Amino acid sequence: MKVLRHIGSAAFVLGLFTVIFAGVPWHVVTADDPAVPWWLRVAVFCLLGGILVVLVTLALEQREGRAPAEEAPLSEPDRGVMLLNSDVVPGREVAEILSLVQGHTVFAIWLGKDLSALVRLVLGGELTEYTEMLGRARATATSRMTAEAAKMGADAIINVRYMTTSVVGSAAELLVYGTAVKLS
Repeated sequence: MKVLRHIGSAAFVLGLFTVIFAGVPWHVVTADDPAVPWWLRVAVFCLLGGILVVLVTLALEQREGRAPAEEAPLSEPDRGVMLLNSDVVPGREVAEILSLVQGHTVFAIWLGKDLSALVRLVLGGELTEYTEMLGRARATATSRMTAEAAKMGADAIINVRYMTTSVVGSAAELLVYGTAVKLS
């Protein structure tokens, strides 16, 4: 179903861009001749058919009571640096505070996945497209922060905090920060 939904999303996007960037200028140039060319008809059918395929696949998935097929689980980066969201490390003492470390990234999903998420807003359910996007963003930002701390020779990062902000459309910035420390 997921592959079929992606095909529908791609057909929608292709049809939409063809209608907007080729069909509208064609109509403006040939406003006297009402005959619609075959390529513009195909583009309109792709646009409408793509929406229909996405709607039907999402409705069938929800009717069956199962979530859409998930991609491989996101793996957390391999860390030699301990991450904690508290200011103490149980059983250890902070010997030296090195610096504030941070990592951030801005992620977005392509228009086809955005269409699937918008349809799911109407039908209800988890917006898995955004869940996957934010999971990847979190892993990337965390990896960047731990790499920065490892360069300093840190043993741990304490007081780790995550923040997310909407940038534009379906793009989101994810920032992670904490205090790099050496442990005794």
